[in-house]
Amino acid sequence: MNKPNARQCQPCTACCDGWVQMNIRGADVYPGCACPHSTGKGCNDYANRPIDPCDNFNCGWVIPSSPLPEWMKPRDAKVVVLFNKFQWQGLPVDLATPVGKRIPPRALNWLKQFAEQQGRPLVYLEQDGDGKLRREQQAIAYGPPAFQQEVAAKMAQGQRLWV
Repeated sequence: MNKPNARQCQPCTACCDGWVQMNIRGADVYPGCACPHSTGKGCNDYANRPIDPCDNFNCGWVIPSSPLPEWMKPRDAKVVVLFNKFQWQGLPVDLATPVGKRIPPRALNWLKQFAEQQGRPLVYLEQDGDGKLRREQQAIAYGPPAFQQEVAAKMAQGQRLWV
């Protein structure tokens, strides 16, 4: 049952539309490749959606007590934020993925300021500049220099930053 002041996803479908990489019953979902059940306005099989990842997934905007302002709803701000995606030296690392090729400056500036104020490193993703949506995106680290160097080294070696 929804709490009276709980934020609601709809009509946002950014996670289902491929901006968040996931696998739905064997179907890979990534930028340029939406979930096969996404209508762009919702799910055509919502009653039968899998628990993981669909039912368990909540973007940072919709979680209870989200620090994200109202205007940061993914559909509007063009960014999906996933808090505490992984840890670095005991600190939670947040992930921001664009709803499109890049996170708009207003949203990215807000996220960087939040990262600084809260002492939470941030990784944000961008598409390469050739105009085509790609499954693999460029990961940019924002935070302490040691964090930035470690992320850059892992990316250069083709290592994943999170599971």
